[in-house]
Amino acid sequence: MSALATLASFQQDHLLQFAAQLERDELAAFEQQLADIDFELLHRLTKDEEATVDWAALATRAEPPIAVRGAEVDKNRDRAIEVGEAAIRSGRVGMILVAGGQGTRLGFDQPKGLFPIGPLSDRTLFQMHCDRLLAVMQRYGVAIPLYVMTSPATDQETREYFSKNDRCGLDEDLLTIFCQGSMPAVDAESGKVLMASKSEIALSPDGHGGLVAALHKRGCLNDARARGIEHFYYVQVDNPMARICEPELIGFHILSESQMTTQVVKKRFAKEKVGNVVQIDGKTQIIEYSDLPDEIAEATDSQGELKFWAGNIAIHVFQREFLESVVDSADGLPFHRAHKAVAHLDASGLLVKPAGPNAIKFERFIFDLLPLADTAMVVEADAADVFAPVKNADGAAVDTPAHTKAAIVAQHRSWLQQAGVKIPPDVQVEIHPSWALDATEVRAKVQSELKIEADTYLR
Repeated sequence: MSALATLASFQQDHLLQFAAQLERDELAAFEQQLADIDFELLHRLTKDEEATVDWAALATRAEPPIAVRGAEVDKNRDRAIEVGEAAIRSGRVGMILVAGGQGTRLGFDQPKGLFPIGPLSDRTLFQMHCDRLLAVMQRYGVAIPLYVMTSPATDQETREYFSKNDRCGLDEDLLTIFCQGSMPAVDAESGKVLMASKSEIALSPDGHGGLVAALHKRGCLNDARARGIEHFYYVQVDNPMARICEPELIGFHILSESQMTTQVVKKRFAKEKVGNVVQIDGKTQIIEYSDLPDEIAEATDSQGELKFWAGNIAIHVFQREFLESVVDSADGLPFHRAHKAVAHLDASGLLVKPAGPNAIKFERFIFDLLPLADTAMVVEADAADVFAPVKNADGAAVDTPAHTKAAIVAQHRSWLQQAGVKIPPDVQVEIHPSWALDATEVRAKVQSELKIEADTYLR
């Protein structure tokens, strides 16, 4: 069947309306874009023939997750750290950093990973994560490979950034940058694929749920297996306070023989824009904030606390073998629909910039792997220690650069104060991970400095 006939059969033949105006190279690239699209799947999605999840109905059967919380975390922490540290030291842990997002909501016209967020240093999000990973490697005397997942919109600039900045200190063989897949954006009313230009389809990343397929397609799973990696520590780039390869979380993951472990925090309010970690029919699942009915989100328990308290912060630990086992199943993860404003060409070839949502984007989410896991673990952490994402421009109510920087400063001041250092209230503090990675290392460094000063004075 010819390309025109294929497109016509799915009512998408308008995509060829400018083809005759393209240069040979442009036409070849455009034809490749068309070839990469599964038009049959897209047709089912736009016609609602693809199996979709009735999240509202599922939510009525949901219960709070079975989670390791508070006292239980404290009781088992030492053992978990011991097991996690052993896994790190033996080279069985790798790291995945998801960095497909652009800084649009930040008013930043570059990949979000390039956004400067260090309160005093102005280090970028990429540098913050890499510095912490390097500190972990230094602490445990081991090389930890980093797999950075980009999107078509961020891939080239991300590669250029790491190349120009000495890979943020990482050895060349420890950094792998790979690009996730994409899905076309379609007009919300007609279901027709939108065009970004005469030679480009309006594409958007297929969501972090495209991770498994991308890891497989780009050879990352094979690379990890060859290195002896058994567990992946997964973090998203917009959270600079995420702990990197945290032994405690890895230890709980291994001790429970979990295939997929999720770190959660107590939600700040009912409709906070984080996924809700729940238990449904004996399986751990996550229901996005946008899919959870208000009356269920606002439900409280007998203590007056939110019934669905567990907020997903996109920090996971995966068994490598689990990801390998779900490569095919991951293709069947449900698509989530997002109504967005998407610039596009009209029939005359003019660019239209809509004032409001006009299109549907289709995404898969990584947390929809949870029901596929035979064993899934949920571990609570203190948000002040692990979660301060930067998503919105300053002036918004939450998750702004100002909020994130303040959280980093507060954490680092706390570490110093716990070590006995007195800090005036107006003094800003930023601790580089190469000096100290956490409160324990800060205490040791401060005590060491005090001892040196004391010995010098006595001499």
